[in-house]
Amino acid sequence: MLQVAQIRENLEAYTAALAKRNIEAAPILEKAVALDETRKSTQATLDAKLAESNKLSKEIGMLFKSGKGAEANELKAKTGTLKEETKELGELLNTTIEELNALLYTIPNVPNDTVPTGNSEEDNEEIFVEGDIPTLHEGALPHWELAKKYDLIDFELGVKIAGAGFPVYKGKGARLQRALINYFLDKNTEAGYKEVQVPHLVNEASGYGTGQLPDKEGQMYHVTGDDLYLIPTAEVPVTNILRGELLQESDLPVTYTGYTPCFRREAGSYGAHVRGLNRLHQFDKVEIVRVEKPENSYVALDGMVEHIKEILRELKLPYRILRLCGGDLGFTAALTFDFELFSAGQDRWLEISSASNFETYQANRLKLRFKNSEGKNQLAHTLNGSSLALPRVLAGILENYQTADGIKIPEVLVPYCGFDIID
Repeated sequence: MLQVAQIRENLEAYTAALAKRNIEAAPILEKAVALDETRKSTQATLDAKLAESNKLSKEIGMLFKSGKGAEANELKAKTGTLKEETKELGELLNTTIEELNALLYTIPNVPNDTVPTGNSEEDNEEIFVEGDIPTLHEGALPHWELAKKYDLIDFELGVKIAGAGFPVYKGKGARLQRALINYFLDKNTEAGYKEVQVPHLVNEASGYGTGQLPDKEGQMYHVTGDDLYLIPTAEVPVTNILRGELLQESDLPVTYTGYTPCFRREAGSYGAHVRGLNRLHQFDKVEIVRVEKPENSYVALDGMVEHIKEILRELKLPYRILRLCGGDLGFTAALTFDFELFSAGQDRWLEISSASNFETYQANRLKLRFKNSEGKNQLAHTLNGSSLALPRVLAGILENYQTADGIKIPEVLVPYCGFDIID
């Protein structure tokens, strides 16, 4: 979340930047500053009252020792009043802090200066395109038809077991899925990311730490009996590894990669654009997470983008990169680049990855700091990216690599699959 001190110092700049998100932020930011002023003045008054009470308690003790009971009792009556006053001030302070924090949780991150203005995904800025779009043979099919033809994925069986959006991968479909996971993890670890296996459920504090709560509470599966949440992305448990930590400057950067299934309740509307693997309630994803010094974070973001590019080049899939506009930018992100691959079987672009810099927004929620070269505690910058989300990558491979004789396997995946064609 935003820091009140930074809001106070940059009120006009933050108001202008948040306008890119189509938010009239001035009243909210001004309220946050006003609540913080109330918090500070209440704290100061409370501290003064407590100091006065402590002083009087010492005087009372001395008076009793000196045999001046009457004077001591007069002061005791005064300390009783002070006790009531400090109790009321303490309650007011707690209420103000809770109201301030609740308000700050509703304010999204401030967009980076390079974020374009816009209202929706139609206003995102295409900044890079690479790869050849294949010309498919006559009778080419979308991936959900290919999955049925070659018995790779059973969507109806998933409905029987759980419901729509929970596919069952079978045979070579399951092996190709596993091959992609292993390939992505190997690429990430070769690039210096430390592999971790993390829980698939998180507590409320973890959800608040990375910003899924309260913003996306309705989109998360909630295990009410234990007050735990199924993760919408590995970003949540992986980033929370460092929640509450004070790192040394020499510890940075910290880099992690991890594979997890992901669970999202709201899978969107119905229609061809969400058929098959295009939109799921449960899907697999390999994530990369970085914790950086602030001055290095945007260079690191560029490095993440280049890393994802390399993976797509090896898979020989046509893709493009979009810089998200303010209206499409995620709640916690300062800048996001989306990757989309071209699905030849559907004749459209499919989002397969995003790489984001959250600057200090998550770190402030997480209380994730490092001791800088001056010996002062400073908030770190956090970043994350998908490398990659599997369903649409798999869909792209099935559709773009299909031939009249079967579905070829990208050369880089053959050692992981153990076969070079699905026929």
